[in-house]
Amino acid sequence: MELFFRKSMIAVTGLFLCLFLIVHLSANCILLLPEEVARGLYNSYSTTLRENPLIKIVAYALYLSILLHVVYALLVSLRNKKAKPTKYAVNRSSENSTWASQNMGLLGAFILLFIVVHLANFWARIKLGMGDVVGTDALGNVDVYAVTSSLFHNIYYVIFYSFLMIPLGFHLHHGLKSAFKTLGFYHKAGLRLVAKIALIYAVIMSVGFGIIPLIVYFK
Repeated sequence: MELFFRKSMIAVTGLFLCLFLIVHLSANCILLLPEEVARGLYNSYSTTLRENPLIKIVAYALYLSILLHVVYALLVSLRNKKAKPTKYAVNRSSENSTWASQNMGLLGAFILLFIVVHLANFWARIKLGMGDVVGTDALGNVDVYAVTSSLFHNIYYVIFYSFLMIPLGFHLHHGLKSAFKTLGFYHKAGLRLVAKIALIYAVIMSVGFGIIPLIVYFK
């Protein structure tokens, strides 16, 4: 029962984070517009996220979801390791599961690294005022666009950001499929549909997030 609760928490928080990524990618697409248009739109959007009371509640739910997702995933991984302390002489796991399913912990570690670096460069600077002072735009909004544009013109950050979208794609593909099974959805035709949707979703998210910094850097 305890294991089921932990896996359910991973599934529920994971699905919530998947919804957040759709919204986040949509906002990042603003960066592809001409600067004179993108700056105002992006900064207004960011100001709304910070100041709207309802969205603030969603933001706290997001932070909590990330924390719970990481903690429960770690607990389940540790339990699985304890349950199999020694390797079998013949390991046929690759015949019954994908590479991503066998390495979700490693993929998750890469994504966690990305989240920490991402928060340090955006959330810590804009919300906590750490690091270089962030200015305002012509409308008086915090110039989040300038922070983002500056980072996306740093080739090292761009490579780091875009490269880590690869493990994100693998993690999303397997995680989205597994979430529905964990929550009790076992309809065969439905699962095949979920698998296709999960693949499309993972490709869109990983390619979308990964290519935007490259476009901004080279345009």
